[in-house]
Amino acid sequence: MSKIITLAAAVFIRSWWGVAGLITACSGPKTSASPAPQWAADSATVRLAAGPQYARSAVWQFFWGKHYRTLWATPVTVPVLRLATAAPGGLVPLQAGGSYQSHTLRLCAPSGREFVLRSVDKDASAALPAGWKRWLLGGLIKDQTSVSQPFGACPAAALADAAGVYHANPRLVYVPDDPGLGKFRASYANALYLLEERATGNQMGLPGFGHSPHVVSTAHMLAAIHGQPTARVEARAYLRARLLDMWLGDWSRREDQWRWASFTESGRVRYRPIPRDRDQAFFLFDDGFMTRLVSWFVPKYQSFHATIRPGSVDGLTATARVLDRTLLASLNAEDFQQEADSLLQRLTDVRIDRALATGPSETRTSIANYFGPLLRARRAQLPAVARQYYEILAKEACVVGTDRSERFVISGAGAGRLRVRLLAQRLGLPDSLLSDRTYNQKETQRLNLYGLGGDDVFEIVPPLSQHFPVNIYSGLGHDQLIRPKTATTGIQDFTWFTRPGLEIRTIKGLTLEADPHPELTADGKAWLGRYNLND
Repeated sequence: MSKIITLAAAVFIRSWWGVAGLITACSGPKTSASPAPQWAADSATVRLAAGPQYARSAVWQFFWGKHYRTLWATPVTVPVLRLATAAPGGLVPLQAGGSYQSHTLRLCAPSGREFVLRSVDKDASAALPAGWKRWLLGGLIKDQTSVSQPFGACPAAALADAAGVYHANPRLVYVPDDPGLGKFRASYANALYLLEERATGNQMGLPGFGHSPHVVSTAHMLAAIHGQPTARVEARAYLRARLLDMWLGDWSRREDQWRWASFTESGRVRYRPIPRDRDQAFFLFDDGFMTRLVSWFVPKYQSFHATIRPGSVDGLTATARVLDRTLLASLNAEDFQQEADSLLQRLTDVRIDRALATGPSETRTSIANYFGPLLRARRAQLPAVARQYYEILAKEACVVGTDRSERFVISGAGAGRLRVRLLAQRLGLPDSLLSDRTYNQKETQRLNLYGLGGDDVFEIVPPLSQHFPVNIYSGLGHDQLIRPKTATTGIQDFTWFTRPGLEIRTIKGLTLEADPHPELTADGKAWLGRYNLND
């Protein structure tokens, strides 16, 4: 929510006294974030609201949004988690963590199986620098936690299952002042959490993670697929997960929001995505005067409504754009449409109703009545959304090699069309096809080819008739460019970017330049600099 902080400050800094007065007038009495629970008759449950502090006056809601304040303020019955009895042999806390918003705690069972507690309540104000900004805006930013559906992770997991997308199985629990928390007791006791399996390591016993023997991080996956051609992401599985994100209105899909189930067979590794941390699913932000203004300046803050506007697809997918360009590069428009059509068949009314029946019993009816019609309306729009996102990615397309030797064969495919085949070179064996895609000048404005490491071959086969730039980045290998001996139509659209320090000689019909960013194109390790892998 850092963009909210910046823009809210920009909007209100000139009227500081007015804002301070508004905050004072509308905030009402302060409520503890962890109120004393009302114990139910069953001693294994507790009844409390997830965030009663988000209940605000009508004036406040006019300016800062109604959001999901009613759900946050509704008392719900939740099972109590006792670490000593939660699993055979109990659960032992290992490590505190989380981003600046979430409060997380890793737990381990004697079997070695790991779990994680993720706080239901969040606090983005911790991202503010200490000083006047935190003093002025901290309470406002904390209040905007109410844009998230507090129990949204539960139906989101069930809907992912219906879509055929891997997922964790979050369970809403209350952690009391449990001695088993040990040194974490003061910070983690007396709060609501989502308890779920930690997506890492051997998960052969868990269907939600595909029974994968090795679940890895995004950094591990990216290093593998850019290191050698025998490691690949199943692009259509990732596309299905991204369409699910858009359907759920989940814009926060940066690189650390994914884990990857790996499967090895005959020396080849295949990765399938595991989306995690559904904190921003069903995001609702634009229902206040000021929050609507902010949403105009921050396109990624797309709210969950019945209509997925054509212009909102760009903003809704922005945080994962670099990852999408890489992992979806081999897919064409038909692939996008087929996955959208498949989701239409999978996401039936029955599965939607069943998913919305998860979560606390006190909120199921209101959640089903509100979200059911919205999800059905958004489902019908998935084919159009898929087409729109394909067009966004196709405008600037890329083909990325690995640190091994590949062959890029670039040839004409009819009027205004260009075909690129990527093949792995194999010593003593025929080249192995890795991808084959045709680009249309009506969709593509620029095409970038990256060899990375290895001794690559770029072969240009005329006749060519496309009219968009094609940029070739050779990387660190001793690469070879095979081109027609005489200039032909289309060749003048190619630019060959070489490593700095190499002698650049004139090649008829081609533009040659020094690579302006070799730190990002040299090899697979350099390529990782494009991603946000530090969260």
